[in-house]
Amino acid sequence: MQSLVNLSNHLIKPRNHASCWFVQNFNSWVKAIRNSPSPHEALGIYRQMQRQSVRFDSFSMLFTLKSCTQLKNDAVIQHLHAHILKLGFRSDLYVASALLNAHSIASLEDACVLFDEMPDKNTVTWNIMISGYLRSGDVKRARLVFEEMPLRDIASFSAMISGYVQNGNHKHALLLFRSMVMNENEGISPDGGIAVSVLSSCARMGTHGLLLGKSVHGFMVKNHWELNVELGTTLVDTYAKCRSLKGAARVFELMQERSVTSWTALICGSAQHGCSRAAFSLFGKMQQAGMRPSEQTFTGILSACMHKGLVEEGRKYFKLMEESGLEPTIQHYGCMVHLYCKAGLLEEAYEVIKKMRHEPDIYVWKSFLSACMKHKRYEVAERVAEQAMKMVKPGNDGRLYSLISDLYALGGKWDDADTVRNLMVKQNVRTFKGSRFV
Repeated sequence: MQSLVNLSNHLIKPRNHASCWFVQNFNSWVKAIRNSPSPHEALGIYRQMQRQSVRFDSFSMLFTLKSCTQLKNDAVIQHLHAHILKLGFRSDLYVASALLNAHSIASLEDACVLFDEMPDKNTVTWNIMISGYLRSGDVKRARLVFEEMPLRDIASFSAMISGYVQNGNHKHALLLFRSMVMNENEGISPDGGIAVSVLSSCARMGTHGLLLGKSVHGFMVKNHWELNVELGTTLVDTYAKCRSLKGAARVFELMQERSVTSWTALICGSAQHGCSRAAFSLFGKMQQAGMRPSEQTFTGILSACMHKGLVEEGRKYFKLMEESGLEPTIQHYGCMVHLYCKAGLLEEAYEVIKKMRHEPDIYVWKSFLSACMKHKRYEVAERVAEQAMKMVKPGNDGRLYSLISDLYALGGKWDDADTVRNLMVKQNVRTFKGSRFV
């Protein structure tokens, strides 16, 4: 145990020994832990309490545990666990639940041992284990725990459905939601959080998810749910991604309150469907409404320019983004590179690449080099070929190898083309149909 104390002493270096730490009034100590701005500060206060022999109660241990859970440090949680056993707080259900949650985040194996040893389990402890397994990606084990529960609540269903969605198991998420709608589960009906998870799942299914998304929407209308910002925005996003821009626009118009994310969802949806002018109009209305565009908003508006090859508009919005104080990301630069490449403005595209604050990714290079081939600008491709090769991952990016080899060959650089082909053989790079010379 002493080694654990030494480890926690090494981890925790309080920056400000506030006077309240040394006040002997016990409530002040508990309040100090509860209000500590960081887990390091909370653990520092806890250590001071030990040094000054201040009496611990269940609240002081509970707040220390809740704060230190953020550290995700198994040794610290084990130390607190040992202290809880020494103090006899193991039977306190609140402390035991907080301890189980801390273990489930720091070490799921330890959480399993503690869960099995707990004499009294409630819905909260079962839900903690479901979330722990889902966090580790073990969806099957999470579902087994879910089925073993003697009594489930809305949080149980929410965790399970959200876990299915996050792990890409959309079918099971929708089936579990359906069972709730059909009142097959202890009379527990879906809430807004579950609806958001299920709609997100529908959005990832494309056109196949449209009918399911409409069913969820119909359930909301039938049960007179308020179309708040979160639900409305999720519906707009779902309809847009399921290729129903009209549905997205209808929901958007029905929303009494809209956030930046709401506007962005419809702008991105319009861009995705090739409705660039609609995206520009929405952007203007958004500004008139006093909304400050986000990075994602500009990604959508630049995509709208890119899809239609609107170079001047793209330049305007990119400049506006910089003037707004937002730093362009690799996605924004990528849109501009692709926009210039589509218009055959390869020198301008190359200038964007050179000025990028980020290392160009594989998609930027593919866009640029493909444009060089299309417009027969082999000398431009030669300038960047070596730099692009540094980004290639042989197992995933064989097409870029083939593209560079073809560009060298078309430009009459046969020795360089041979070098790339030999490198492909050496690194066992997969080739693709469409390459002329590999």
